[in-house]
Amino acid sequence: MRYLLCWICLASAAFGQTGSFSNQLYPILKDAGCAACHNSNGVASATRLHFPDADATPDRIEAFGNSLVRLVDRDHPDDSLLLKKPTLRVPHTGGLRIKPGSPEEAVLKAWIQTLASLSGDALAKAMKYNDVDQVSNNGSPGAPNAVLRRLTHSQYNNTVRDLLGDQTAPAIQFPSEDFVDGFKDQYNAQNLSPLLAEAYSTAAEKLAQNAARNAFRNGDTHGLIPCKPSEECRVKFIRSFGQRAFRRPLDTGEVKRYTRLFASETDFMKGAQLVVEAMLQSPDFLFRLDATSNPKWKPYAAASRLSYMLWDSMPDVALMDAAANGELSTPAGIEKISRRMLQDPRARQALDEFTSEWLRFDRILTSSRDRRRYPKFSRETAVAMTEEARQFVADLVWSNRNFMEAFTANYGFVNADLASIYGVPAPAQEFVRTDFPLDSERAGLLGQALFLALSAKPDDTSLTGRGLFVREQFLCQHVPPPPASVNTNLAPSTEAHPQTNRDRMSEHESNPVCATCHNLIDPIGFGFEKFDAVGARRDKYELRFYGGHEAGGRRQPPKSVNLAMDTNGFVAGIPDSHFSSPRELGAVLAKTPQCQECMVKQYFRYTAGRMETPTDYPVILRALEQFRNSQFRFQELIIAIARGREFPDEEGIVHVARNN
Repeated sequence: MRYLLCWICLASAAFGQTGSFSNQLYPILKDAGCAACHNSNGVASATRLHFPDADATPDRIEAFGNSLVRLVDRDHPDDSLLLKKPTLRVPHTGGLRIKPGSPEEAVLKAWIQTLASLSGDALAKAMKYNDVDQVSNNGSPGAPNAVLRRLTHSQYNNTVRDLLGDQTAPAIQFPSEDFVDGFKDQYNAQNLSPLLAEAYSTAAEKLAQNAARNAFRNGDTHGLIPCKPSEECRVKFIRSFGQRAFRRPLDTGEVKRYTRLFASETDFMKGAQLVVEAMLQSPDFLFRLDATSNPKWKPYAAASRLSYMLWDSMPDVALMDAAANGELSTPAGIEKISRRMLQDPRARQALDEFTSEWLRFDRILTSSRDRRRYPKFSRETAVAMTEEARQFVADLVWSNRNFMEAFTANYGFVNADLASIYGVPAPAQEFVRTDFPLDSERAGLLGQALFLALSAKPDDTSLTGRGLFVREQFLCQHVPPPPASVNTNLAPSTEAHPQTNRDRMSEHESNPVCATCHNLIDPIGFGFEKFDAVGARRDKYELRFYGGHEAGGRRQPPKSVNLAMDTNGFVAGIPDSHFSSPRELGAVLAKTPQCQECMVKQYFRYTAGRMETPTDYPVILRALEQFRNSQFRFQELIIAIARGREFPDEEGIVHVARNN
């Protein structure tokens, strides 16, 4: 006791001398892992406690420290949530973070005493703190800094299709793109490697050859040459094609440079081909004009942002004309043009690309299964799983349904392969809307084979994989990875001691190093154990033990053990979230504010090419409000994000109340 009192005295003295939360308690809370969950994308995102960003200034950290007064019982400091939660004196989703009686707790208690003594203006200022307000915007539309965004492979293929009429999709041969923060278009991962630069060069040469061949032999069906070949036509071609390729008018210097290049060939078509090849390798083609300091180009930057957001491709003539005429200079103008663009077939293709990345089609398309256990799984089955999800999401969006039905709908889009997995009659046509039987307990994306299979392992289900996917993709919550020194392998079941996955995972509960994070993940996975690694329904957990060979060389048949399963699960941090099937969890998620906000965040991240920052909170929260007011029509969310990215301060800052 004397030791603890000594620490309290020292801690109090330290706070009294420096008044510095950032130097005393803040490092302790960060080391305890509090910031990993208490942030806008953490498991504790719905609480009032949000740590500042990693690059926060000392003043902002101090303001955050003072704002913790909201979690202090000023009359009875030892009863404060700020003390009881991290020390696990009351239930805490994050578990024990600060050991009672430790020096770290002494520092925490000292700060609570400091907060309890606040009064007057200091108390009023601390109570007014809001993480949205503590932001300095030093960038272009919502971005922390002006950035260059390279065309993704999908955008490259679509752009050369619309620019040249080329349907060869050359980017399929490019080096693969990495998923970062859930998507392939995040600018902080868009490096330009020597291998990719070489691929761009090869593609540009072939595309230019094909374009010139089409213009010369096939009557120029895509309008590459805007006039009768002549000296004067060279400049007209350079200006017209250059404006389309660069998505903005060329300046005088650029026109002169490409005119000299054109003149290096005496044959008109060879000169045009050379210009096309050069322009397709220019950074002005390969990188998007999302931000510019040139006032003449700003309307075209807005057009480019809209086209790659809504079409995943370059602007069309009408959009470029709208930029030139000033029609993108108002929120109403952006909305009008965005609604026109949503009627174009390219909008559906753009949505399909978002869906494929958000739901990680790549994982199932590159996965394998134990053929002895899952003979129904094949490459064709994996493709069918992605096609069902694509059609399901597209139907919700383009039929203007409530998008939260993505978690509650009692139907899927089934072909013969999927019908075999779902235990329903095979439809007469491919991917027909099919109701799930009531006793299947399937609903929405969580009940479809795509999610159930891509989050599994080759030979079995994965409680952790399914729980992580729900946290990350549907709740936008980041769960920290395990420490590098931790062995994540569990002891396998044996014939002498057969166990279900739930039984085996109980080791996580008894290991403090594992428990903190796995208690956030595994209980979600419990509720999906009625469905195997390809998404087929099962009532028992089957273990197979393969023996040696019989006399004569024949392999002994496997011994099977069937175990009863406990599929009761819950989502830590969400009240009343107990469930035992995909249908029940879908109903929970559909009405959960974190899930609704996550749909907005996911689309924002995809279209902005980066994670959101506090600067973006007004845009996201306003879009969320409009999304809810529209009864969760995704087209309205698209419009809201489009307006918000162009006019982030249109309606001021939106504040939302958060739970304790």
